[in-house]
Amino acid sequence: MRTLTSTLLAAQKQDASVPYVKIEAVNKITGVVRYDWSRLYDGSEDDYFHALTMPGDGSMVRARVTLPADSRKLYRQRVANPGPGSDFSQWTYTSQYNAVVVVAASLGAEVSIFWINTSREVRRIKSTDYGVNWGSPELIDYSPTTAIYGLVAAYKPGGDLAIFFADQSTLYVKKSISGLWQTKSAWDKTTGNLSGIAGAYDGDWNLLVTGKDTAGNYKLWSLVYGDGGDVAVGSWSVLKELASAPSGGDFEYKQPFLDKTDVYRCFFIEKFIGTEAYSRPFRSQAIHGTHFVDGLWREPVPFNLYSDYGLAMAHHGDYGWLASPDSVWRASLTASSLELTADVISVRQELGKTAGGLTVELRNDNGRYASPGQGDLVALDIGCQLEFSPGCITAAGSEYSTGPSFFLESLEHTSAGGRASLVLHAGDGWGALGDWKARHQFRWNKASDNMCVRDIIAVILARAGLKLEVKSQSSTITGFYPDFTINPDDNGRSVILKLLSFVPDVLFIEGNKAYLVNPLSSDDKEYSYGVEHQIKEGRYGRGAMGTNRVQVEGYDTGTSQLILVNSFAWNEIDRLYDRLYQIEDRNLNSVNEAQQRGQAYLRQMEIEAAEGIITVPVNCGQQLYDVIDVTDARAGLDAVKKRILGLVLVYNPQRGEYFQRLELGGV
Repeated sequence: MRTLTSTLLAAQKQDASVPYVKIEAVNKITGVVRYDWSRLYDGSEDDYFHALTMPGDGSMVRARVTLPADSRKLYRQRVANPGPGSDFSQWTYTSQYNAVVVVAASLGAEVSIFWINTSREVRRIKSTDYGVNWGSPELIDYSPTTAIYGLVAAYKPGGDLAIFFADQSTLYVKKSISGLWQTKSAWDKTTGNLSGIAGAYDGDWNLLVTGKDTAGNYKLWSLVYGDGGDVAVGSWSVLKELASAPSGGDFEYKQPFLDKTDVYRCFFIEKFIGTEAYSRPFRSQAIHGTHFVDGLWREPVPFNLYSDYGLAMAHHGDYGWLASPDSVWRASLTASSLELTADVISVRQELGKTAGGLTVELRNDNGRYASPGQGDLVALDIGCQLEFSPGCITAAGSEYSTGPSFFLESLEHTSAGGRASLVLHAGDGWGALGDWKARHQFRWNKASDNMCVRDIIAVILARAGLKLEVKSQSSTITGFYPDFTINPDDNGRSVILKLLSFVPDVLFIEGNKAYLVNPLSSDDKEYSYGVEHQIKEGRYGRGAMGTNRVQVEGYDTGTSQLILVNSFAWNEIDRLYDRLYQIEDRNLNSVNEAQQRGQAYLRQMEIEAAEGIITVPVNCGQQLYDVIDVTDARAGLDAVKKRILGLVLVYNPQRGEYFQRLELGGV
């Protein structure tokens, strides 16, 4: 249950409480700002290696390399106050040529452009006045070969910096500490040849790497080079896969770029060489509230552009920027919102075990909502986030509990008899999971135990933009490592439900978070109904368990013997004969694992067998799977514990309605 203030807690228990609901539309998607990119420049420069950085004064510094036919000349550009009227076509030749790859980085007034040339020289030019004036080229080091397809640089806040470059299958790092360049060192990974690298500093050097693995499969990985944040100084984290394509196929990945605004965001190139070939930027974002080292990213989606060398990213102030040699885009970083509270006619919120929705009706008598998504209503558009917070008028004023958010799926204008309204229909994260479909095959724990059920769930949730939060968890969900495969076109909802069938844990979703709960019969109650908080209507039932005997078949790989374990609900069997459910899973290779599976299934049957519904004045902090106690003398109930399995909230002030209907199960 969400925490409530003492005044709100007291007000919601009163018979004559005055309802207050807050509803706001925000241009966010699963908790992060949705960027609306506007193209400011469409030039004729050739698509090739390029870079972008934003110094501390808000100017824009770009660099680019011309095609090999033009000697791979290195150009730079500075735009003092970039905006819609700026000239992004003027470039300055640096008198450097034969550049293989280039990158730019900045900190305050200091700007550096690094490149590697065909003589294997790693060079830099530096400006200390925001890119206005530049020093002479300096030699930093030599690369082992000229097969360099990735180079990135990132400053630390104190002024130290590191450059990383990919030479064939080896990633090298070279740091500058207090102005002195250190000896370069190689990573500790084994891969095939690498094709690109991107990075940003935030406690560690956080990197994206494209290339092949040792089997020749194409990959996009995240990786951390430690500086004492999440990873020890000088250590490398494990490679975590963001995208994958099989060896010998028609897809590959290259040219990643990375930036951090509210969350980490990236662009990379997906190249397809089959029929209707393309080379297109794809974008993705890290999941809000996670760490880069977690490797949790939303499913990448295409950007409307053809490019072989990608889109460099940077930000300053209220704007984010994208650039290629011939293009510049800008987007506001600020979330725009629209308060809808004053115009609400009615609200219906429904939350269930595998689905949730919100319907809001707004008065539109004066035509205020005639053009959603435009002008003052720009935040109210398909895909926006509707934030719903139930509350009451209390002694402290209008108070509410910050409740779940939903994603606007459709808009409906109604007009009849001089009455006009706008009806909003929104879904929750279960809908987002249902919409996500696997683009390629995923498989875990084939040869070794590398990811438990909980962590697989976190990866799939992330693909739909959701973060996993643990309220409580079983030992099974962290200790079971199934050989688990997701096939192309499998949807996220079905995958999550399959994974949950392995464990006693349950999941509920609010906004961009999915909460994991291990429902135990010993759980303490979090709220009481029937004494201070009245019950308007109640219905309480107890039925037979749908299954009272579970037979689980596994396989002991050590002894090559069948495992067969039965779990029983003896009281139910004695009354009703047995209702058998059989499970066969070769992932279960011990008696203990088979017992846990059987008991988990019986536990679910036990919770669902004790059903009921109560109608109560709105509890503004109520959540799914909360344990409550119910006192209803007429039904013989005295502080009997129940678990919330479903919730419907209705707000209709014209009919004087503000109530919840709570679906109950056993504890």
